[in-house]
Amino acid sequence: MTLYHDIASKIRDHIDAGVYPHGSRLPGVRRLSQQFGVSVSTLVQAQRQLENSNVIEARPRSGYYVSLRQWSQPDTPAPSQPELKPTPVTGQELVLQLAQATNQPGFVQFGAAVPDECFMPMRAFQRSLGKTVRQYGRRAANYAFPPGLPELQQQIARRMYLCGSHVNAERILITNGCQEALSLALQTVAQSGDIIAIESPTFYGLLQVIESLGMKALEIPTDPQTGISLPALELALEQWPVKACVLIPNFSNPLGSLMPDAHKQQLVKLAQRHHLMLIEDDIYGDLGFSPERPRTLHSFDVDGNQVIYCSSFSKTIAQGLRIGWMVLPERYFQRAEYLKYVANLAAPTLPQLALADFLAHGSYERHLRQVKTRYAQQVSLFTQAISQHFPAGTKVTQPKGGFVLWVELAENVDTLQLMQQALQQKVSIAPGQIFSATQKYRNCIRLSCAQPWTVGVEQALVILAGL
Repeated sequence: MTLYHDIASKIRDHIDAGVYPHGSRLPGVRRLSQQFGVSVSTLVQAQRQLENSNVIEARPRSGYYVSLRQWSQPDTPAPSQPELKPTPVTGQELVLQLAQATNQPGFVQFGAAVPDECFMPMRAFQRSLGKTVRQYGRRAANYAFPPGLPELQQQIARRMYLCGSHVNAERILITNGCQEALSLALQTVAQSGDIIAIESPTFYGLLQVIESLGMKALEIPTDPQTGISLPALELALEQWPVKACVLIPNFSNPLGSLMPDAHKQQLVKLAQRHHLMLIEDDIYGDLGFSPERPRTLHSFDVDGNQVIYCSSFSKTIAQGLRIGWMVLPERYFQRAEYLKYVANLAAPTLPQLALADFLAHGSYERHLRQVKTRYAQQVSLFTQAISQHFPAGTKVTQPKGGFVLWVELAENVDTLQLMQQALQQKVSIAPGQIFSATQKYRNCIRLSCAQPWTVGVEQALVILAGL
């Protein structure tokens, strides 16, 4: 056996052992040549042999990647069919247990949609943070009363322009994350007892907000590919006095659906006819797998009267920053600004200044280009593993962005019990019922793919399949 054949065999053994997981990038040529104690030319010959055998694949200007195993795409879940009836929100106590599990050492975290730090641009952001401390000193320690710091407002307005939304920077209200933005939006346009239309399934954090405000949720059928059903929503509006509709048009959580532009335009017109306020959560909008960023629902609200826009940097830069924002119609802005002040006086000043610097110098765009590709690979790897290890008939969504998967298991599976059993194995998952006001979807789970792909992660999926 020639030397390069021997090196190729060793690399293949490392792949089989999970040292280099399927879909992951191989270390650079120089690093591998040093690791195996051979010349660069020998290592290159070994890589070519592995490429000819379809063990690895070359990607232009990126290097070699371990090829994905052959697998078939699972079927996609059917559109949901909730009962069109307003209901109080219940059963959200489980969320606290899920959140606590994310802080447990040694757990494989599939439950909370919180990206691992390796997907965040922490090193680049730390430079902006250090620069801010040195440059601003005392100002960074002072309150930044609502609506927020002009530097950050201007950078956010610039970014929203790229999404099709023309926004006056002074009309941007900085919040403590997107969760507070959603809460302020609902408090501004509705009151206790009012009916709020939502996607089904929907983000459980929204359900907690609705519950805390004493409002009722009206679940609307939702398609895993195209989002909320417009005919079903219009039917609900004819039957019930719906005050607002909260939805995630771009890469929804938990389905990952992307509403087509034509549907967004139709939805805004529908809202205008029925005097319905739309509250858009666009927290995943920057994480699409294609190069083109999808338009916001807000961008179709030409008159600026029908959509309240909410987002944050929690999923793209760092969840601990707790910096979000909202854009409201002029008639609601002062009310939301006051509610923000009453709730907690101001959003943190230092993160606002650091974010403004980070956004101004192109670091954010560079990070997005890299992380979107990584999330697409992660979603593919998780889907592949589910296809191979989970029981036949398991259905999985096919998101075009974000990093979560909605998995539909056999009807007799109780994912609440599955969650408890998985926690004993140090694996966290999100059971389907917490994504519904009426605790539907008991045979579904949501998995976060924002974990670095390792042998341990694949083994955790095998454990879930076994349970």
